[in-house]
Amino acid sequence: FVEIGTITAQVQPGNPRPRIFRIKELEALINRLGFNNEGVETIAARLEQLRRCSQWPNIPAGLNIGKSKAVPLGQALSDYLRSFERLQGIGDYFVLNVSSPNTPDLRKLQEGAAIGELFGAIQRQNRGGPLLVKIAPDLTAGQIDHILALADEYRLAGVVATNTTINQESVPPDRRQAGGLSGKPLGARSLEVLRHIKKHSSLPVISVGGIMNEDDAKQRFDAGAELIQIYTGFVYRGPRLVREIASGLI
Repeated sequence: FVEIGTITAQVQPGNPRPRIFRIKELEALINRLGFNNEGVETIAARLEQLRRCSQWPNIPAGLNIGKSKAVPLGQALSDYLRSFERLQGIGDYFVLNVSSPNTPDLRKLQEGAAIGELFGAIQRQNRGGPLLVKIAPDLTAGQIDHILALADEYRLAGVVATNTTINQESVPPDRRQAGGLSGKPLGARSLEVLRHIKKHSSLPVISVGGIMNEDDAKQRFDAGAELIQIYTGFVYRGPRLVREIASGLI
Protein backbone atom coordinates (compact mmCIF):
# COMPACT_ATOMS: atom_id res chain seq x y z
CA PHE A 1 0.00 0.00 0.00
CA VAL A 2 1.00 3.64 -0.31
CA GLU A 3 0.09 6.74 1.69
CA ILE A 4 -0.12 10.11 -0.07
CA GLY A 5 0.42 13.35 1.80
CA THR A 6 0.41 15.26 3.90
CA ILE A 7 -2.38 17.18 2.10
CA THR A 8 -3.69 20.50 3.41
CA ALA A 9 -6.72 22.56 2.46
CA GLN A 10 -4.53 25.49 1.41
CA VAL A 11 -1.60 25.55 -1.01
CA GLN A 12 1.66 25.56 0.96
CA PRO A 13 5.26 26.04 -0.25
CA GLY A 14 6.61 24.53 2.95
CA ASN A 15 9.57 25.79 4.92
CA PRO A 16 12.61 27.41 3.26
CA ARG A 17 15.28 25.11 1.83
CA PRO A 18 17.37 23.34 2.93
CA ARG A 19 14.76 21.44 4.89
CA ILE A 20 15.97 17.82 4.82
CA PHE A 21 19.28 16.86 6.42
CA ARG A 22 20.99 13.48 6.26
CA ILE A 23 22.98 12.20 9.22
CA LYS A 24 24.58 9.26 7.48
CA GLU A 25 26.54 7.90 10.41
CA LEU A 26 23.25 7.45 12.28
CA GLU A 27 21.16 6.35 9.27
CA ALA A 28 18.89 9.25 10.14
CA LEU A 29 17.16 12.27 8.66
CA ILE A 30 16.01 15.53 10.13
CA ASN A 31 13.23 17.18 8.16
CA ARG A 32 11.29 20.39 8.50
CA LEU A 33 9.36 20.17 5.24
CA GLY A 34 6.27 21.92 6.58
CA PHE A 35 3.54 20.08 4.64
CA ASN A 36 4.62 21.45 1.24
CA ASN A 37 1.83 20.57 -1.20
CA GLU A 38 -0.40 22.04 -3.91
CA GLY A 39 -3.53 22.11 -1.77
CA VAL A 40 -6.51 19.79 -1.60
CA GLU A 41 -8.34 21.07 -4.70
CA THR A 42 -5.44 20.49 -7.08
CA ILE A 43 -4.47 17.18 -5.52
CA ALA A 44 -8.04 15.87 -5.44
CA ALA A 45 -8.53 16.75 -9.11
CA ARG A 46 -5.30 14.96 -10.03
CA LEU A 47 -6.28 11.85 -8.08
CA GLU A 48 -9.77 11.83 -9.59
CA GLN A 49 -8.20 11.96 -13.04
CA LEU A 50 -6.12 8.89 -12.20
CA ARG A 51 -9.25 7.01 -11.18
CA ARG A 52 -11.14 8.08 -14.33
CA CYS A 53 -8.27 6.96 -16.55
CA SER A 54 -7.92 3.64 -14.72
CA GLN A 55 -4.41 4.63 -13.65
CA TRP A 56 -5.08 4.29 -9.94
CA PRO A 57 -2.54 1.92 -8.38
CA ASN A 58 -3.68 -1.66 -7.92
CA ILE A 59 -2.78 -1.42 -4.25
CA PRO A 60 -4.59 0.48 -1.47
CA ALA A 61 -3.77 4.20 -1.41
CA GLY A 62 -4.38 6.22 1.72
CA LEU A 63 -4.60 10.00 1.99
CA ASN A 64 -2.89 11.82 4.86
CA ILE A 65 -4.55 15.10 5.91
CA GLY A 66 -2.97 17.91 7.94
CA LYS A 67 -3.75 21.44 9.10
CA SER A 68 -2.93 24.41 6.89
CA LYS A 69 -0.15 26.45 8.51
CA ALA A 70 -1.96 29.79 8.05
CA VAL A 71 -5.11 28.56 9.79
CA PRO A 72 -5.29 29.34 13.54
CA LEU A 73 -5.50 26.32 15.82
CA GLY A 74 -9.00 27.36 16.85
CA GLN A 75 -10.16 26.89 13.25
CA ALA A 76 -8.42 23.55 12.73
CA LEU A 77 -11.65 21.52 12.66
CA SER A 78 -13.09 23.36 9.67
CA ASP A 79 -9.72 23.18 7.91
CA TYR A 80 -9.45 19.40 8.32
CA LEU A 81 -13.11 19.01 7.34
CA ARG A 82 -12.59 20.97 4.13
CA SER A 83 -9.84 18.58 3.06
CA PHE A 84 -11.64 15.45 4.21
CA GLU A 85 -14.91 16.30 2.49
CA ARG A 86 -13.10 17.04 -0.79
CA LEU A 87 -11.13 13.79 -0.65
CA GLN A 88 -13.96 11.46 0.37
CA GLY A 89 -14.54 8.77 -2.19
CA ILE A 90 -11.02 9.10 -3.60
CA GLY A 91 -8.72 7.53 -1.03
CA ASP A 92 -8.94 3.97 0.24
CA TYR A 93 -8.30 5.16 3.79
CA PHE A 94 -7.59 8.45 5.57
CA VAL A 95 -5.06 9.54 8.19
CA LEU A 96 -5.41 12.58 10.44
CA ASN A 97 -1.90 13.94 10.89
CA VAL A 98 -1.91 15.78 14.21
CA SER A 99 1.70 15.02 15.11
CA SER A 100 4.11 16.74 12.74
CA PRO A 101 6.56 18.92 14.68
CA ASN A 102 6.92 21.28 11.72
CA THR A 103 3.53 23.03 11.83
CA PRO A 104 3.38 25.42 14.80
CA ASP A 105 1.12 24.19 17.63
CA LEU A 106 -0.17 21.24 15.58
CA ARG A 107 0.73 18.72 18.27
CA LYS A 108 -1.60 20.51 20.69
CA LEU A 109 -4.45 18.83 18.80
CA GLN A 110 -3.37 15.57 20.46
CA GLU A 111 -4.19 17.00 23.89
CA GLY A 112 -7.31 17.26 26.04
CA ALA A 113 -10.69 17.60 24.37
CA ALA A 114 -9.27 18.80 21.04
CA ILE A 115 -8.51 15.37 19.63
CA GLY A 116 -11.97 14.01 20.46
CA GLU A 117 -13.61 17.04 18.88
CA LEU A 118 -11.59 16.43 15.72
CA PHE A 119 -12.48 12.73 15.61
CA GLY A 120 -16.15 13.53 16.12
CA ALA A 121 -16.28 16.25 13.49
CA ILE A 122 -14.67 14.04 10.85
CA GLN A 123 -16.63 10.90 11.68
CA ARG A 124 -19.96 12.74 11.50
CA GLN A 125 -19.16 13.52 7.86
CA ASN A 126 -17.53 10.19 7.10
CA ARG A 127 -19.37 7.99 4.60
CA GLY A 128 -17.52 4.85 5.63
CA GLY A 129 -13.87 5.42 4.75
CA PRO A 130 -11.44 3.90 7.27
CA LEU A 131 -10.05 6.72 9.44
CA LEU A 132 -6.76 6.53 11.35
CA VAL A 133 -4.79 8.99 13.48
CA LYS A 134 -1.03 9.52 13.29
CA ILE A 135 0.57 10.17 16.67
CA ALA A 136 3.89 11.53 17.90
CA PRO A 137 6.55 9.37 19.56
CA ASP A 138 7.07 12.04 22.20
CA LEU A 139 3.72 11.51 23.93
CA THR A 140 3.58 10.14 27.46
CA ALA A 141 1.87 6.82 28.16
CA GLY A 142 -1.07 8.72 29.60
CA GLN A 143 -1.40 10.89 26.52
CA ILE A 144 -1.33 7.83 24.27
CA ASP A 145 -4.02 6.13 26.36
CA HIS A 146 -6.18 9.26 26.13
CA ILE A 147 -5.99 9.19 22.33
CA LEU A 148 -6.65 5.44 22.22
CA ALA A 149 -9.78 5.79 24.35
CA LEU A 150 -11.15 8.50 22.08
CA ALA A 151 -10.18 6.57 18.95
CA ASP A 152 -12.25 3.66 20.29
CA GLU A 153 -15.13 5.93 21.22
CA TYR A 154 -15.29 7.46 17.74
CA ARG A 155 -14.70 4.13 16.00
CA LEU A 156 -11.45 4.93 14.25
CA ALA A 157 -9.98 2.15 12.14
CA GLY A 158 -6.51 2.33 13.65
CA VAL A 159 -3.41 4.26 14.65
CA VAL A 160 -0.30 5.19 12.69
CA ALA A 161 2.60 5.12 15.16
CA THR A 162 4.75 7.11 14.97
CA ASN A 163 5.67 10.42 13.40
CA THR A 164 9.16 11.94 13.72
CA THR A 165 10.59 12.85 17.12
CA ILE A 166 11.75 16.20 18.47
CA ASN A 167 14.19 14.34 20.74
CA GLN A 168 17.62 14.77 19.14
CA GLU A 169 19.78 13.58 22.05
CA SER A 170 21.28 10.89 19.80
CA VAL A 171 22.45 13.51 17.30
CA PRO A 172 25.83 15.25 17.75
CA PRO A 173 25.19 18.85 18.88
CA ASP A 174 26.74 20.34 15.75
CA ARG A 175 24.44 18.25 13.52
CA ARG A 176 21.15 19.13 15.17
CA GLN A 177 18.52 21.08 13.26
CA ALA A 178 15.03 22.38 13.87
CA GLY A 179 12.64 19.67 12.73
CA GLY A 180 11.74 16.05 13.29
CA LEU A 181 14.24 13.19 13.53
CA SER A 182 13.55 9.91 11.72
CA GLY A 183 15.46 6.78 10.86
CA LYS A 184 17.42 4.38 13.01
CA PRO A 185 17.53 6.54 16.19
CA LEU A 186 13.71 6.58 16.24
CA GLY A 187 13.37 2.80 16.04
CA ALA A 188 13.47 1.91 19.73
CA ARG A 189 10.90 4.53 20.72
CA SER A 190 8.59 3.69 17.82
CA LEU A 191 8.70 0.03 18.83
CA GLU A 192 8.01 0.97 22.45
CA VAL A 193 4.93 2.96 21.43
CA LEU A 194 3.71 0.05 19.28
CA ARG A 195 4.01 -2.37 22.19
CA HIS A 196 2.19 0.03 24.48
CA ILE A 197 -0.70 0.41 22.04
CA LYS A 198 -1.04 -3.33 21.51
CA LYS A 199 -1.04 -3.90 25.27
CA HIS A 200 -3.74 -1.34 25.98
CA SER A 201 -5.91 -1.36 22.86
CA SER A 202 -7.33 -3.64 20.20
CA LEU A 203 -6.94 -1.00 17.49
CA PRO A 204 -4.91 -2.01 14.43
CA VAL A 205 -1.54 -0.28 14.15
CA ILE A 206 0.49 0.82 11.15
CA SER A 207 3.99 0.91 12.63
CA VAL A 208 6.46 3.42 11.21
CA GLY A 209 9.73 4.89 12.43
CA GLY A 210 13.21 3.42 12.26
CA ILE A 211 12.42 0.39 10.10
CA MET A 212 15.71 0.10 8.24
CA ASN A 213 15.94 -3.60 7.35
CA GLU A 214 14.17 -6.95 7.28
CA ASP A 215 14.89 -7.65 10.96
CA ASP A 216 13.33 -4.34 12.01
CA ALA A 217 10.22 -5.16 10.00
CA LYS A 218 9.93 -8.63 11.50
CA GLN A 219 10.28 -7.17 14.99
CA ARG A 220 7.32 -4.85 14.37
CA PHE A 221 5.10 -7.68 13.17
CA ASP A 222 6.16 -9.83 16.11
CA ALA A 223 5.13 -6.93 18.37
CA GLY A 224 1.66 -6.93 16.83
CA ALA A 225 1.74 -4.41 13.99
CA GLU A 226 -0.82 -5.10 11.29
CA LEU A 227 1.11 -3.08 8.69
CA ILE A 228 4.38 -1.17 8.45
CA GLN A 229 5.56 1.91 6.58
CA ILE A 230 9.04 3.02 5.59
CA TYR A 231 10.45 6.40 4.65
CA THR A 232 14.00 7.03 5.85
CA GLY A 233 14.94 3.42 5.16
CA PHE A 234 13.71 3.92 1.60
CA VAL A 235 15.80 7.10 1.29
CA TYR A 236 18.96 5.25 2.31
CA ARG A 237 18.32 1.85 0.71
CA GLY A 238 15.96 2.53 -2.16
CA PRO A 239 13.38 0.10 -3.61
CA ARG A 240 15.54 -2.91 -2.78
CA LEU A 241 14.57 -2.47 0.88
CA VAL A 242 10.94 -3.16 0.00
CA ARG A 243 11.94 -6.32 -1.87
CA GLU A 244 14.16 -7.51 0.98
CA ILE A 245 11.46 -6.99 3.59
CA ALA A 246 8.77 -8.63 1.47
CA SER A 247 10.89 -11.65 0.55
CA GLY A 248 12.07 -12.08 4.12
CA LEU A 249 8.53 -12.18 5.47
CA ILE A 250 7.10 -14.64 2.96
